[in-house]
Amino acid sequence: MTQQPGRHAFNSEQGQVTLLTSRDGLAAQAGHDLTIEVSTWSAELETSADGTPAGLAVRLDLTSLAVREGTGGVKPLTDRDRREIAKTARKLLGADRSPEATFVASAFEPGGDGGGFVQGTFTLGGISRPLRLRVSRSGPDNYRATASVRQSEFGIKPYTAFLGALKVSDDVGVVVDVNLAGLAADDEVTGRPDGQP
Repeated sequence: MTQQPGRHAFNSEQGQVTLLTSRDGLAAQAGHDLTIEVSTWSAELETSADGTPAGLAVRLDLTSLAVREGTGGVKPLTDRDRREIAKTARKLLGADRSPEATFVASAFEPGGDGGGFVQGTFTLGGISRPLRLRVSRSGPDNYRATASVRQSEFGIKPYTAFLGALKVSDDVGVVVDVNLAGLAADDEVTGRPDGQP
């Protein structure tokens, strides 16, 4: 992953952050595996003189969660279901008390495919834990980062229903897809991918 030296600001105009949940329990077939988007987020990537990453800070707005897809289950999700699930997710995450989650990188391990690993600290609900992102290159300027977050490590009790017979798995997948094409150093992102007002 190489960019022009300097700071590069980008946000949801350049990519997507999604959370992937799965079902567990005796009544798992009644629930859905969910794809939930964090609709509003921002990031700042700092690159050194040789264009390699030197710093990364990401901010996620937990009040912007939106259910994009639900697979499995007895019946398809309705728009009302999606709204209710997003509302429940925001409540479980305590978005009213701590509306922002953050990731701050501490180390970068380059890989042979133009990706590699990013080690850092993820903070959710005032609790911080180490998190390791696996980064792969999916195109000339496209990158995908994946990780798994265990809800219980952040004081979150995974959602349950039917007296515990249906529950959301403790581990939640995180997928970040970004396109860094056209980002110049010290870009001030104002809502357009090229940084123009």
